Amino acid sequence: MKKLNSSLIAMVVAGGLFSLASHAAVESKVFGQTYQPVASVAASQAQIVYYRTAQVSGPDAAHVYVDGEYQSALLTGMYSTFCVSAGSHSLGAFLKDAPYYKGKEAQPHRDNFEGGKTYFVKVDSNSQGRPQLVNAQQANVELRGLRAQAHTLDRASAVEQCRYTASKTMDYTLSSDVLFAFGKSSRNDITGKGRDAVNELIGKLHKDGVQLNRIQVIGHTDPIGKAATNLRLGQQRANTVRTMLIQGGLPARNLNASSAGSDELVVGDCTGTRAEQIQCNAPNRRVVVRVQTQ
Repeated sequence: MKKLNSSLIAMVVAGGLFSLASHAAVESKVFGQTYQPVASVAASQAQIVYYRTAQVSGPDAAHVYVDGEYQSALLTGMYSTFCVSAGSHSLGAFLKDAPYYKGKEAQPHRDNFEGGKTYFVKVDSNSQGRPQLVNAQQANVELRGLRAQAHTLDRASAVEQCRYTASKTMDYTLSSDVLFAFGKSSRNDITGKGRDAVNELIGKLHKDGVQLNRIQVIGHTDPIGKAATNLRLGQQRANTVRTMLIQGGLPARNLNASSAGSDELVVGDCTGTRAEQIQCNAPNRRVVVRVQTQ
């Protein structure tokens, strides 16, 4: 295992980038855990979540630099979470970085990072290193299933160990298309896969053994139809999931259900036929279980 890790480190540090086939072969051994929503950090720090989706594909790693020093190498489907002191920092990710290592040679994109905040930054194939900031809602959807970068050594001196606050909030997103038939919301409308998804979440919360202070179940819909109808549908779906969580042994006194209707869309500008709009809007139809832990 040590030999495998050291060889991977050597290849990346030297600028040699292993192939996607090699990536797949060693993924289970050297990649970290799948992404979970991050907690808040202390007021003296800013937290950065840098990630790369399948849309920026190819065998080349994206070298992430902080203040001109190497932080990580992100392959497709990977993320890196780190903290820096609040204040001004240079941040960027460069594809096809070798042999010039632009992140070291130049620090063109310097910004002020506020303390206590988390910044989600996405690798962009056309950015030439410029950070592409993404809002938390979009980022948490795109980060689902991504694996932590764990095969190279962070050498950025500006990076600090994150100091998390005592309580944290974690979002677990359940696809409404998995939970319910289209336009439906009752317990009888829950699909087999939907029951499995809710039971899996219940099992995870029990297994983690966290002290649950508050659980908010939030129903989200797509913008198809009237706003009032969507708000009601989101509430009904949230109520159904809340009931299932209680029946699964979670504390009813700490469980609340609400609806965002179609006010917090993940994707927009869905056009075409009704069928095409329904397919395009799939990410908007979801139930979010927001867990505050201590």
